[in-house]
Amino acid sequence: MNKYLSSIFLFLIISCTNDMSIEKFDNNKPEFILEDYFNGKVEAWGLFHDRFGNLQRQFKVDIIGKLNSNQLILDEKFIYDDGEKDRRVWTIDILGEKKYTGRADDVVGSASGVAKGNALNWKYELLLKVKNSKIKVDFDDWMFLQERGVLINRAVVKKFGINIGVVTITFLKAQ
Repeated sequence: MNKYLSSIFLFLIISCTNDMSIEKFDNNKPEFILEDYFNGKVEAWGLFHDRFGNLQRQFKVDIIGKLNSNQLILDEKFIYDDGEKDRRVWTIDILGEKKYTGRADDVVGSASGVAKGNALNWKYELLLKVKNSKIKVDFDDWMFLQERGVLINRAVVKKFGINIGVVTITFLKAQ
């Protein structure tokens, strides 16, 4: 391979890396405080697109959050467009300085998150149900609080470092 092609290949690899940093959102408003937003009732609607952009699933989530001192319990009830139902209960520890760790039955180890300004980045490994088995995938969630209590979530899902899809969720806090 000549130097010209090597340079193009290197440029393409570098340009494909994710350089989004939570620090970029430090001054963005409205301020997102995870425990405030999810304390109480929240509704959400989501989509899963595969890595080729094909819509694979749609779903709705009803969430009840309960704040107890430095811990937030999120009870999420999912209903998918094909009628399947699922449930995930998160136990999120509030560490201070807008840093968090969380656990759920289908999460491998614990999730870690940090918020700045209107954004929160939440990373974890999940045992994803696929037909009659489970595969371990990596989630890189980015949540962005907008005006009127709208929270937009975009999660990149990877397996062995390869993007297998994107989950997009819109949350609306019940008034």
